[in-house]
Amino acid sequence: MDRAALDAALDLGVPCGGYCPRGRKAEDGVIPAKYPLQSLPSANYRDRTLKNLLKADATLIFYNAKLTGGTRLTADLCREHRRPFLAIDAGVHTRQQATESGFEFMIGNSVRMLNVAGPRKSQWPEGYGYVYEVMQSVLKLWQSISHEHSCD
Repeated sequence: MDRAALDAALDLGVPCGGYCPRGRKAEDGVIPAKYPLQSLPSANYRDRTLKNLLKADATLIFYNAKLTGGTRLTADLCREHRRPFLAIDAGVHTRQQATESGFEFMIGNSVRMLNVAGPRKSQWPEGYGYVYEVMQSVLKLWQSISHEHSCD
């Protein structure tokens, strides 16, 4: 779901970036160069997850019905490192509700750099569209109040 958020930011011209495993490793091969990500020395996904959430002011986590795998790890690491996060269940929240919650969360936490996480595409194929649309809406609202933000 991080690529959906990156695509939303790129399409709106919102500065974005973040970190990825060594070699730009991803479930579907190599992460395309269009995504402005820095490759870490480690190929470990946990290292990437931790680096991204520590560099951001807060994390939005999207999921469908149950936090599992790396998505659950993200929430656990946010708790462990006392980093603000909001987990949005797409099975419960409409896109409009998710947009409102995400935007209020960002404002309430004075977010300047946001980390976005969620399941792999193979685990939630329809998640890309949900996250892309929600993040487009959230970022448009965010842009309307300030032009000094970035999305990670």
